[in-house]
Amino acid sequence: MKIALMDSGIGLLAAAAAVRRLRPDAELVLSCDPDGLPWGPRTPEDISGRALAVAHAASAHRPDALIVACNTATVHALPALRAAYEPGLPVVGTVPAIKPATAGGGAVAVWATPATTGSPYQRGLIAEFGQGAEVTEVPCPGLADAVQSADDEAVDRAVAAAAALTPAGVRAVVLGCTHYELVADRIAAAVAPGAALHGSATAVASQALRRIGADPAPEAEPAGPPVVLLSGRQSDLPPEALAYEQGRLLAPVGRLV
Repeated sequence: MKIALMDSGIGLLAAAAAVRRLRPDAELVLSCDPDGLPWGPRTPEDISGRALAVAHAASAHRPDALIVACNTATVHALPALRAAYEPGLPVVGTVPAIKPATAGGGAVAVWATPATTGSPYQRGLIAEFGQGAEVTEVPCPGLADAVQSADDEAVDRAVAAAAALTPAGVRAVVLGCTHYELVADRIAAAVAPGAALHGSATAVASQALRRIGADPAPEAEPAGPPVVLLSGRQSDLPPEALAYEQGRLLAPVGRLV
């Protein structure tokens, strides 16, 4: 089987690593848009256009499923992507894990980009799935950019700033941007001790397998390294990706060809 993942940048690594853990034998296509990132400040129409271009580059490799491993693209481009590719190519979006995070009640924080924080989309998810929990929306300016550039000092500053806005007694933190999952350990260290972090990568990977009728097989023989597409150009995995465990899982011997 072959599964493609798309994002503006290296946030797709979290979901790609989750696919690799569930089905090591799945061939991966990683399609991102370094020429156009970040997508967050762009208009919805521009985001949709760039997302379609990134998806087109991935679809040329004839995957069995396409994961939209980007919250921003899911909000603004998922209907256009599904109209373009389904039913022939299942398209799986990424939704913040608000429902599982709020299942136990108590105080919950949703970390997200400034553009997403307070948006009708996120407010709608909280209203639909909040289950009566006390939910605080926390903007994280600069965090996704710092993760994208693998700038440790900038990551620490952005995490500290977001942690300062997070209520001290939170029981759970929703990672509302796929980039944030790459620095989950630093976020965990900065928020209330014992607070559970909820990302979307494993759920998205599992849904992609379900859409193509495949079961997890973590003991399967591993496939080769992913195909990497940077704004449509076949290339190596960006060096910044290897700063993260998920990137090293995908490229255990270094550069991808």
